[in-house]
Amino acid sequence: METDEQVCRRLLSQNIKRYRKRLGFSQLDLSLELGISTAFLSDIETCQKWVSPKTLAKIAKTLKIEVYELFKPEEADHGTEIDPDVSAEVVKYLDSVDDTLVKQITHSIQPALERAIQRSVAKTRRYYEQQANG
Repeated sequence: METDEQVCRRLLSQNIKRYRKRLGFSQLDLSLELGISTAFLSDIETCQKWVSPKTLAKIAKTLKIEVYELFKPEEADHGTEIDPDVSAEVVKYLDSVDDTLVKQITHSIQPALERAIQRSVAKTRRYYEQQANG
């Protein structure tokens, strides 16, 4: 019987291949888009290597899907059944990915957001100063 980690790796592997082929990407095409080596992508697709949340997000974005779709089994009519405990592990992993992505996004937009707020406050202040002097 497969462990939870093996199931996650297998689903990730199968889905990367499936979505990559759907877009007509070779391993080389996808690895170039992701900025990773073809050998590393091959290791992911053969369940030999695992990925960081950042790489996982890049893979999903490049394949034009949501991160959770990388762990979603194909439709049940293919005979794929997932143990509820395994599903819980996948959800737990995806929660950590979401938290990591939220932190990365927040960190990257924070300076721009602060500048936008400062400009808005300054513009609003000038407007009301002109109204008061005006």
